[in-house]
Amino acid sequence: MPPVKAYELRIKSKAEVNKQLEDLKQELAGLKVQKIAGGAASKLTKLREVRKSIARVNTVISQNQRDAFRKAIKQRQKDQPPILAYKCKKYKPLDLRPKKTRAIRRRLTKYEANKKTKRAHEKAIHFPQRKYAVKA
Repeated sequence: MPPVKAYELRIKSKAEVNKQLEDLKQELAGLKVQKIAGGAASKLTKLREVRKSIARVNTVISQNQRDAFRKAIKQRQKDQPPILAYKCKKYKPLDLRPKKTRAIRRRLTKYEANKKTKRAHEKAIHFPQRKYAVKA
């Protein structure tokens, strides 16, 4: 079996992709048995190729699932009133949220960081930053 191409998998239906995954897993199992039994070198080099093909198929399956879920969330946001659409946007599944770094994910938002207490707000109103004219 030649190596699987990702672009070919993307145009196939879900059932066909799952069928191909099962075929590749069976082929891998057969190659592992031949390896233990002392098969030819040409068969052993095929092991890596089949493993990579399985990984490619799994990657395409997960990408398709994520794309379908993104579309479903977008549709759900359109159907909801604006206040609930915000919640749909806020509470996305973890695998659809941007990864970034742990520190960035836990950081305050710009809105939260710029918020002031009532006392600080009143102090800023009563004692604004002074502006000085600088002689050139």
